[in-house]
Amino acid sequence: MKLPYEPKSVLDIRRSPPSPVIGYSPDFNSFDYNNNTLLLSSEEKFPVELENEHTMITHFENGDSDSLMRELGLYDDYYKSSCPLDLPQLPPFFPSDFETLNQYSNQNLFDLITQHDDVNEFDFTDDLILLAECFETQSFQLAQVILARLNQRLRSPTGKPIQRVAFYFKEAIQSLLTGSTRVFNTCTSYEIVQVIKAYKTFLTVSPIPMFSSFTANQAILDTTDGAMNVHVIDFDIGLGGQWSSFLKTVAEKAEAQKVNPPAVRISAVVPEEYGPESRLIRDNLHQFATDLKLRFEIEFVSIRVFEYLMFKSIRLINGEKTAVVLSPNIFRRIGSDFVTDLRRVSPEITVCVDAELSGFGATMVFRQTVIDGLKLYTTVLESLEAVNVGGGDWMRSIEMFVLLPKIMATVEYGGRCVTPWREALVRAGMKAVGMSQFVEIQAECLVRRLQVRGFHVVKQQAEMVLCWHDRPLVATSAWTC
Repeated sequence: MKLPYEPKSVLDIRRSPPSPVIGYSPDFNSFDYNNNTLLLSSEEKFPVELENEHTMITHFENGDSDSLMRELGLYDDYYKSSCPLDLPQLPPFFPSDFETLNQYSNQNLFDLITQHDDVNEFDFTDDLILLAECFETQSFQLAQVILARLNQRLRSPTGKPIQRVAFYFKEAIQSLLTGSTRVFNTCTSYEIVQVIKAYKTFLTVSPIPMFSSFTANQAILDTTDGAMNVHVIDFDIGLGGQWSSFLKTVAEKAEAQKVNPPAVRISAVVPEEYGPESRLIRDNLHQFATDLKLRFEIEFVSIRVFEYLMFKSIRLINGEKTAVVLSPNIFRRIGSDFVTDLRRVSPEITVCVDAELSGFGATMVFRQTVIDGLKLYTTVLESLEAVNVGGGDWMRSIEMFVLLPKIMATVEYGGRCVTPWREALVRAGMKAVGMSQFVEIQAECLVRRLQVRGFHVVKQQAEMVLCWHDRPLVATSAWTC
């Protein structure tokens, strides 16, 4: 099954609707990847929006993660953003024709560029894609020449969305060329707090995270309804806020039916460097479940251990109804061989939340990864700017602590020859199943609540797709054995 839309040139990137916000303060300096730090200008540190931020950092350093999360209110916001809405009269799903966007996909990339107006404004995209090609073909001397030119044109992440996204990709590719590629680590208390605040802001201003969490959670709730023991294997837990809404819904449903709530167990497969985040997630979800009087457990398995042992690294208990949450990230990191073992686990449902929409796989090349990434993240930034609330500090926070790590990971693992995740699931004998009508209606309600024109939901075969105008942002699909 193909994605609704797979951009093949930067022409599609340039056809983006004009952004209501041109940019923000140009006070950013570059990044020091070798020292694993993020450098801001000497005039400013990252904006402190809350007067009690020092208190929050102290909470984290003292191990009081419950107080930290209560101060930030991330879990509460996830629940408030994901709870069902009472909007009975809904318009039909917004029509969209993704295929019309592909009419130029077979043309030469640079022929398309020369056909577009204001070419000079976007010369840096030509160089960025040439840089990706040089990295792919190991033409490192030419790559250094192109990189020097890009460093002159893209000095900081300012300007229009396409310029800022190009800057981040340029920095990520440069880190590959210098051998300093790293996973974006949040190793200090200050950075941990900023990441949580950025995700909280992202949840507040964009429907992307709440659409992802609601559609995935509801698909699991529909399938595990009536079970007394529910086990979720999550390959993309993030900060875990989405599970607060899941637990809350489980508790409320049991109370309404006057039955005992099920025991919920989560096994999260996380990167090796995810120690501080894992502690926060564990402490807060445990406290959240205790307040709801739910039986709850959570365990963490490192990706390295899972890659070696596969599902033997995860504790499975007879009598549990198991659900699995996937994202393209796990396929990109360890390949698709684990899917065969996944079918042996016989989950009741497997949900994939695809926030990359790149279609990477056996035919992907690094150059195409960069083009797809430019397209996707430019669309994300344009959709954020349409919200147009306040100044640029909140946008800067989301870019640096939410989107930049994703761009770094995309570049680091881009171009790897792996089977596309949809193809891998089909080969393993799994079948896509449609979402319930309730999921469709409530997903549309969530988008409408933001009251920003341009967001809409499309049902594309068995997928629920959140779009910004006619471009997809994230898609959720459900699969069974």
